[in-house]
Amino acid sequence: MNMQATAVMAPPPPKTLDDMQLPHVMMRDIALKTMFRKNINEVSELARAICLPRQVTQELIDMAREQKLVEATGTLNASAGGEMGYQLTDGGKSRTLDALSQSEYFGAMPVPLAVYREQIKRQSIRNIQVTREQLTSAMGHLILPNELLDHLGPAVSAGRSILMYGPPGNGKSSISNGIRDAMGDKVYVPRAIEYAGQVITVYDPIVHAAVDEEEDDPTSLRRRVTFDTRYVKCDRPTVITGGELSLDMLDLVYNPTARTYQAPLQLKSTGGIFIVDDLGRQKEPPQALINRWIVPLEESKDILALQSGEKFEVPFDTLVIFSTNFHPNKIFDQAALRRIFFKIKIDGPDQENFLKIFAMVARSKKMELDEAALVHLLKVKYPTIDNIYANYQPGFLIDQMRAICDFEGIPYKMSPSLIDRAWANMFVKEEDIVN
Repeated sequence: MNMQATAVMAPPPPKTLDDMQLPHVMMRDIALKTMFRKNINEVSELARAICLPRQVTQELIDMAREQKLVEATGTLNASAGGEMGYQLTDGGKSRTLDALSQSEYFGAMPVPLAVYREQIKRQSIRNIQVTREQLTSAMGHLILPNELLDHLGPAVSAGRSILMYGPPGNGKSSISNGIRDAMGDKVYVPRAIEYAGQVITVYDPIVHAAVDEEEDDPTSLRRRVTFDTRYVKCDRPTVITGGELSLDMLDLVYNPTARTYQAPLQLKSTGGIFIVDDLGRQKEPPQALINRWIVPLEESKDILALQSGEKFEVPFDTLVIFSTNFHPNKIFDQAALRRIFFKIKIDGPDQENFLKIFAMVARSKKMELDEAALVHLLKVKYPTIDNIYANYQPGFLIDQMRAICDFEGIPYKMSPSLIDRAWANMFVKEEDIVN
């Protein structure tokens, strides 16, 4: 299946309260809290706030009226197109304050975990088949050897874990971002999910890039709603963590004031990519981090725990990319390595690819090439470091030369002397510092 040819099936909007598969009391209380906190008194405005179709929202209002928690104001609001106004009764206010004492959550109605599981299957990252052309296009700004794409392509298409390792400065992070860009389709991220009566917020504008498009009004009676607006249509998410990653960041985050939960990073990355950069720089040893991922990587499910201690399963549908500057045998045992599906070494470029990168970067930064300078770089400078090339070096050297030219007030044209001055800043001389 070509990933660009088939759009992800959208979650259908609910037609009735029973379609929601949530406790009626929970839905009613969220509606009451939303009316109270946002000072809402029209059905259409409430429908937008709780992200439900108008007819389902009207069912909630009718239920609350029967229970004498809400009453009609008896007036038609001209500003709301002649809509009937509603307000909380004294009993409704009392019930709302009681509900707020149990949980401050209001707004978008959560999606039951069981319902979200079905949407995850429809948009699984394992449904994606990335072609060589798509991967090459997404990484067009990188000079990569063909054999690297030979390894990357199957790894990405499998949607399994990848370990990229090799010396620093050779583009492991850029390649990870290129993999993300190759996944060009969209997914639906729930604003919040529900499990055992608890609300877990998932959508996070820091992690999720919402698609900016004209969407149908969920409150309209005349226009067809295209998908359940409790979800946000987004690019496939990418979570990038580095040395700051700790094991507790992979647990549910409980807010004791609001009495709600926030999804951990790996749940927010569902349907997308979780990049663990600079593995080996974290507070916990790499082996401990990998041990935490064993069940998710092998069984496509994760185990989370509520404040009560109750544990429950959530789907794990994420391409995990580990990136490290260490040799895998130095930081993992063989059992851990077996659980990482693909191991790909990212080496520095050979001389030919180094020159291609150097010329490309120079062109982009408007630094005129000079044959004598290049010969000096390759024949004089690189032999001092055993001709070991790295992808970061062209950009570093050219930025240094530009800075020198700016200071000296001379044109951007490299020379052997500029190469020498730039090179001096790329490495620190080994010497003792007398204190």
